[in-house]
Amino acid sequence: MLFLILSIICSVTVGVIFKVSRKYNVNNSQIVAANYLFALILCYFFFSPNLSAVGNDPPWSLYIVIGLLLPSVFLFLAASIKHMGIVKTDAAQRLSLFIPILAAWFIFKEDFNTLKITAFLIGLPAILLILAKPSENTKNKWIYPAVVLFGFGLIDILFKQIALYTTLPYTTSLFVVFSIALLIMIAVVIYELIAKKIYLNFKNVAFGGLVGAFNFGNILFYLKAHQAFAENPSTVFAGMNMGVIIIGSLIGVLVFKEKLTKMNYAGLSLALLAIILIFVSQLK
Repeated sequence: MLFLILSIICSVTVGVIFKVSRKYNVNNSQIVAANYLFALILCYFFFSPNLSAVGNDPPWSLYIVIGLLLPSVFLFLAASIKHMGIVKTDAAQRLSLFIPILAAWFIFKEDFNTLKITAFLIGLPAILLILAKPSENTKNKWIYPAVVLFGFGLIDILFKQIALYTTLPYTTSLFVVFSIALLIMIAVVIYELIAKKIYLNFKNVAFGGLVGAFNFGNILFYLKAHQAFAENPSTVFAGMNMGVIIIGSLIGVLVFKEKLTKMNYAGLSLALLAIILIFVSQLK
């Protein structure tokens, strides 16, 4: 249970760092680039990826697509936290689990039970209620958490496809994907330097290092939690999603004084109910 709690804390802390960084006039591209640099270094030392095995017909198309998606969605994550807050962004990220569930139903023809269908029917209005804008907010930028939701859902599907390539350890694939994401973000930072004269700043690297450390910690402890609950992975699945929504909401409301309407609270309640139903359906 300790690994699961640590994974939840690391996940929420990433959002907190982005929220705090707003006060320091930071550049998100540099933060995301530094994030992948630090995550890559930690991945190398903790997982010791077998890079010599990468030449054995790896799924390069999947690697490249995920490598493109990860930094893109991460930038939208930062923008969503800036414009919509931690509560709605964390909820959107966790509700992205419905994307792979729908893919399993419609694409991979997985059998669905009543609980999963009910969870989906509850999850859809939950998303709409969570993203609903307060009446005084005339600049509701719901597009950011919406992209986070669909982006992380698609990434989850692609990572599941990578896991099917058993000739390569999953952690080695993760190292390769991080490497591609880093190269893309280096290209973005260089473009901003040349075209917009945005120079490299230490504070961006420092915030990126923190994000990278906690981003990697989230992955490391999540994998360890699955190892600890090897016979009941749904416990990790449900605990992670519910934990992030609950703790993220508490921090957003109590620490950063984010304003939520009754509709938003109703959406969060429905989201938790939907995740509980998914958890129960996994036990059937």
